[in-house]
Amino acid sequence: MSDDEIVEPDIDDLSRRMDGAMAALRSEFGSLRTGRASATMIEPVTVDAYGAQTPINQVGTVNVPEPRMVTINVWDKSLVNAVEKALMESGLGITPQTNGTIIMLPIPELNEERRRELTKVAGHYAESARVAVRNVRKDGMDQLKKAKAAGMSEDEEKIWHDEIQELTDNHIKLVDDALETKQAEIMQV
Repeated sequence: MSDDEIVEPDIDDLSRRMDGAMAALRSEFGSLRTGRASATMIEPVTVDAYGAQTPINQVGTVNVPEPRMVTINVWDKSLVNAVEKALMESGLGITPQTNGTIIMLPIPELNEERRRELTKVAGHYAESARVAVRNVRKDGMDQLKKAKAAGMSEDEEKIWHDEIQELTDNHIKLVDDALETKQAEIMQV
């Protein structure tokens, strides 16, 4: 064994980072509309404001005055067009209606075709979360390789490898379960 101290993989850090991928997935799923208006559906949309990409809720007040309507009261009149453009390009499939500094987003009833499209989008979001979890796993395995090079025994390496793999499998299952739930929610009429 060398003088270097063997640094074991930080399972808590790996778990925290995988949990972060799950939180991002939940946020993205919240942006998918299921036929009801929700302020969370526009959270991922950013506006080019003051030379930086800014979340919509930082340039105006987001309200849900009725089940099929989201309104955004833009504080700075000069940003109304930028907010409208960001909403058009966001892929929400909703055409904003502007009345002065208030932008209204009427939520249309989802048809079968749009529901299928949204389930595909949810699938893409889930795959991105799986990739993020796998990248964290790769980082953990790289830490493990460094520890083995520093003198970790093969038995210890096997134990850590199994623990990292189990953590990854659990998070992938959470992603799959969340996707299944979201797809059922989208397809519900």
